[in-house]
Formats: sequence, C-alpha cells, structure tokens
Amino acid sequence: MSWIAGFKEDYEKIFVEEWSPYVGAILLVFVVAGLMINGLFWGVFGGVKYWGDQLNHLIGLAPLLGIGQPDEGWLIHRMSLMNIMLLLGAFSAALLSRQFQPNRPPKLELIWAMLGGSMLGIGASLAGGCTTGGFFNPVLHSSPAGWVMWAGLLVGAVIGLKLLLWTLENIEWGMTAPPRIDIPDGVSRFFPLFGLVVIIGVLTWSASWYASEDTVEVTRAVIIILGFLIGFIMHRARLCFARAFREPFMTAEGDMTKAVILALAIGIPLAAFLFEKNVIDPYIAIPPTFWIGSLVGGLIFGIGMIFAGGCASGSLWRMGEGHFKLWVTMFFFAWVGSIASAVFKKLGWTSIDPDNMETFEITAVGYQAYWPEIIPGWGWTLLVAGALLLVWYAFVRYNESTEKFTVL
Repeated sequence: MSWIAGFKEDYEKIFVEEWSPYVGAILLVFVVAGLMINGLFWGVFGGVKYWGDQLNHLIGLAPLLGIGQPDEGWLIHRMSLMNIMLLLGAFSAALLSRQFQPNRPPKLELIWAMLGGSMLGIGASLAGGCTTGGFFNPVLHSSPAGWVMWAGLLVGAVIGLKLLLWTLENIEWGMTAPPRIDIPDGVSRFFPLFGLVVIIGVLTWSASWYASEDTVEVTRAVIIILGFLIGFIMHRARLCFARAFREPFMTAEGDMTKAVILALAIGIPLAAFLFEKNVIDPYIAIPPTFWIGSLVGGLIFGIGMIFAGGCASGSLWRMGEGHFKLWVTMFFFAWVGSIASAVFKKLGWTSIDPDNMETFEITAVGYQAYWPEIIPGWGWTLLVAGALLLVWYAFVRYNESTEKFTVL
C-alpha cells in the first residue's frame, strides 16, 4: 500500500541515509546549548578518566598514584553518565540504520589503538580535556586555551599522518584483517526494533529519574536525554573532531572541518548571550592550561588520535557501531589518562595553585584564560573569534581546491 511505502521512505531518509555534517553540527550546538541552559556543559574526558580511576582502584594502583575513591557511581557521575548515554545513542542509531556491525581490526591496528589511546590520555591530561573539553568547549566559552589546543591538534595531526604513512610503507606485519563477523539475517532484520526498544528504555529511565525526589537524579535525567541525543546525532551525521583535523591534510576533504566551523560560528555568540544573562558560569568549562598545557597536550593528543582512529567522542560513537579497535582505544585512553592525570598532579604540573586568590585557577601549565577579561569586552572577543574561524575556513577551502597541504 502506498501509505506504508511512504512511511518506509521517510524512515530511510531519517534513520538510514547519512545526514549532512552541517545539519548534524547545527543540531549538536542546540543540544550543547540545552546543557548550558541547565547549568551543565558537554564533557568527555572527565568521564573517561573516572573509568580509568575505577580500573586503577580495581587493580590496586590507585593508592600508589594517590587516586581517591570516587564518591559517585558510574550512572551518577555526571560525565560518566554522559559518555554512557553518548554510546547508547550511537548504538541505537546504528541499530535503526542497520549499520551495527562487529568489526575486528588487523593485529597492527590493535597496537595502534593501544599507542593512540595512551597518547590521548596523556594529551588530554595536560590540556585539561580532549577535543571536546580542551578544544571545542573552551572555544565555545571564549577561551584562548581552546585555540591554542587547536594549533597543537593541527600540528599533531600532520606529524601523526607522516608517522602513519611511514608505518604503512615500512611495516607489513599484522595487516591482514580477521574474517568478518557475519550477523544472521534473522537477527539483523530486528535491529530497528532493538533500536526502538533502546529509545523507549532511555525515555522511561529519564522520566523515572525526573520524577524522583532525589535532586541528583532529577539533574541526571536531563543528561540521560541530551547525552543520548549527542550520540544519536554524531552517529547519523558521522560527526568526528579527529576527522575535522585529519582530513584536510589526508585527502583535502573539508566538509567535516567546515561543519565544526559552522557549529562554533553559531555556538560562540549563543554561548556569549547565556554568559551575559548569567545562565551559566563561563569558567565552568575552561581548563587552567593556557597556554603550555593546551599546546603540548594538543600536540600529543593530535598524534594519538591519528593512530587511535578517533578522538574521545568519535571513539565513543564508533564503539556503539561495533568497532572493536575503538574499544581498545578507549580502554587505554581511560587507563593511561587516569595514570597521567595522577602523575601530573603529583609533579605539581596540573594541581591548582593554593595561593591564587583571583577568580581564575592557576597551574604550572597555564591558567583559565577568558577573552572578555583579556581583550576586554564582547565586541573584540566576538571579532577575534570570527576572524580565527574565517582564517580556518579560508585555509580549508583553499586546500580543497589546491590540495597543497596534503601529506599523504
């Protein structure tokens, strides 16, 4: 019947066909704004580090490293819950689109996952966050720390690609892919139904917590929904910060980069409005790492994400799609990130200066830098941010036409 065919056609357009990265970027900004309106911010590394802290407690390393026992559980810790929901959102989207497929990488790729994940953990520990918490959020919150990490990520991506190219030319071991894991047709045909069950379960969970008398559960109910939406959107639009930094130098393709630029172009003035209205404190998502920590951490993170095959948020949504390499990446990201954070704190690099009586935090690798208080004023802040975005766009667009800066 024609009306059934119409439903199927609409389903394919929404849940199966890949969304434009530009549409995904716009939707992502509005979800992030929803978090900000509720006094929250999008973060990934905090939750990843929490997982690593739990692992180090389990294997007995935590006391040696000085890692305290977390007070909150996996589903109460704000960023842990947000990461879990991002993963679930991507998993649901993969099921609905019938794109869920367990994928086993070649042996060498697993080694790269271990190495890359470890570098992600070290880089994020220095920069105060990953591409989300060290780059995207600080730029959105009008901090130069985000732009310094941006510079480190660009250089790191180039170095990482050159190193990866060398390995492709000189290492032959472990490049044979394992046999594909075939999912029986009788199971895969029910994937959309399974995806719908996940959505219903998430909505029920969020509603029950929102109606709870526990104020913590009420606030976490918002994270359940918005974190799930972030994962769903990122999967459908294939949004990936690692790709945004990698592709211009790898293939000269710039759509993902331009989508990130669009997201920031919309998000920066929107966030500025929320800051001016005192809806959220801008310092809440600005790491005290400007400029040394942001630059060095971004450089290390940039190299790591090339070998890992993704950044933090990109790894999470691809984990939900069934990529085993990214599960290995995330394990080492969490474990080494926890260790590196503890070691850097013991060394006094990232611990907060107790003698600082200013409004911002200071560490040995930087401080919380906020454009409106440095320049000062919002007029110049928005002008500088707009100019930097324009320069980035011009570079990407020029490279798309000339392929002058590709390294592969």
